[in-house]
Amino acid sequence: MSVRPDTAPRPASPREEDPRRVRSRARLLDAATTLLATGGADAVTIEAVTATAGVARATLYRHFANGTELVAAAFARLLPPAPPVPAQGDLRTRLVELLTAQARIIEEAPTPLTAMCWMGMGPGLRDLTSDGEEHARPELQSLREVLVERYRSSFDKVLATPEAREELGDFDYDLALIQLLGPIVFNSLATLPPLDRRACESLVDDFLAARRARRNGRPPRRNG
Repeated sequence: MSVRPDTAPRPASPREEDPRRVRSRARLLDAATTLLATGGADAVTIEAVTATAGVARATLYRHFANGTELVAAAFARLLPPAPPVPAQGDLRTRLVELLTAQARIIEEAPTPLTAMCWMGMGPGLRDLTSDGEEHARPELQSLREVLVERYRSSFDKVLATPEAREELGDFDYDLALIQLLGPIVFNSLATLPPLDRRACESLVDDFLAARRARRNGRPPRRNG
């Protein structure tokens, strides 16, 4: 008797994971994330995670090569979404809106800032390839890469555009991000009062003035 096509057994796709494996990884990440949020990176030990998750150590090592990789995955899980990118307005308006939103995220969610300080433990981006197992498993990627993908992408939509290049000329993109975000990160590290919109406007205005002065062949004016 022939088997109807819609009821014939199908071989499992190689991409389909064992549900038990999915559940055990989720339990491990739940435990690591809770420990990280309540006790910091030092609390995320192999012993503490396996005990909290009720998962064997051997199972943990099937998902994560070591404790550093586990902490990185937990950090990445706690990162809030990237700030929205304003769809309208000139370059100044869009940068002010984006920087104000980014400042609010950093001030209200200390975990990303902690991650920014901790991420130097991971490998450099240039050591990561675009294919192979390391790319297929997010936990093997550097936390630095996760941050770049999530937060830099918002600034790409404002700064890495023909309009921005036309107005600002050629500029060092990485340095521009440091100039804009550096004061916000330092402000949070120093536990100073949160930066408001007016402060973000000043940061953007100083950045734009310096870029326009350099493009016109004039050194930026200095106060004093």
